[in-house]
Amino acid sequence: MSAANGFPISIPFVEDLGIHLISAESGRSVIRLKTELRHLNSWGVVHGGVVMTLLDVAMASAGRSLRTDLGTGGNVTIEMKTSFLRPARGLIEVRGVCLHTTATMAFCEAELFGDDEQLAAKSSGTFKFFRQLGAPSD
Repeated sequence: MSAANGFPISIPFVEDLGIHLISAESGRSVIRLKTELRHLNSWGVVHGGVVMTLLDVAMASAGRSLRTDLGTGGNVTIEMKTSFLRPARGLIEVRGVCLHTTATMAFCEAELFGDDEQLAAKSSGTFKFFRQLGAPSD
């Protein structure tokens, strides 16, 4: 069953932020967020924590899209590096790609674009797959 925002399961934090999954297939994903006042920092641009969340969700979605064998499982972030290049405003689009997977891990990247369509942030991350909801097993 799909959540109203396009994700295959309900993720309360993602829903609260207003993130929408546009696509996630074949190791690629696209998500969008129409920013509101609650997403901004004191300078009137998207808060860095929101930017990092968007990049994280896009990468996780790209990696998860390659693993149809996980059932109700998914993946969790092991590590993430983000570079902030310029402020982001308005309608945000993030494009994720999974570069490589192993039996238990996914190595991904994502790029975030503001409504000016210029690259505002870039991230890379490592994700661990697990087969069921709840805490991942070691």
